[in-house]
This record gives sequence, C-alpha cells and structure tokens, in this order.
Amino acid sequence: MNAFDHYIKEELRTKYYLRYTDDTLIVHNDPKYLSLLVPFIQHWLWQNRRLSLHPNKVSIRKLLQGIDWLGYVVLPYHRVLRTKTKRRMLKRMNEENLPSYLGELSHADTHRLQEDILNDLWFETK
Repeated sequence: MNAFDHYIKEELRTKYYLRYTDDTLIVHNDPKYLSLLVPFIQHWLWQNRRLSLHPNKVSIRKLLQGIDWLGYVVLPYHRVLRTKTKRRMLKRMNEENLPSYLGELSHADTHRLQEDILNDLWFETK
C-alpha cells in the first residue's frame, strides 16, 4: 500500500491523508473535491491492486459531525470511544486483559469511564 500512499499524496496532492492498514481518511474542507477523488481512488485500487472500496463504508462528513475511525469518533478537539467498541470492551473485559483495554481507553477522552471500570473492579475483588 506504499504505492497507494504515494499516489494519494503526490498524484492527487491531498494534504490531509491518513492510513492505518486498510482504513483511510482524507480531510478537506470542500465536499465536492472529496466526491471527485472517489472515482480516482477506485480506479487506482482496481488497476494496481485488484481491490475495491466497500460501498457502505465510503462517507463524506463534516468534521463537526465526528469521524468514525479505528474504533473512535474523532471530533475537532477530542476523541471519544465508539459506542459499539465500548459495549464490546465492557463485555469482554476481565482482570487479565484490563491493562490492554485501559491502554486503548487512554487514546480518547474516557477518564470517567476508566474510573468507573477501576472502581467496579475494586469493589468486585473486595
């Protein structure tokens, strides 16, 4: 996917582009510009990698609405955990994997949630 990164940055000249494995995020203030990029990206992916974009996962949103990306909802000045991610995490959490989940929570504004989890764990062990 390194070639794809170069295509996006150098050929399409997008300024704000992020990719983590197969998740891609392009930020621009003009939704029409973003709409015009989609066919170019689809064409490149098919011609060079025989990949296609998932039809239900391509979205153009305003930044103030929040961007659902990598298990978080990214807003202009903070990140929150996606509700589905939080539910799944709370269902699977136990003493063994607690440090891993607390690490994941540290990447968002979840101070209150972390306190609640630790308090619940404290009272369960007593």
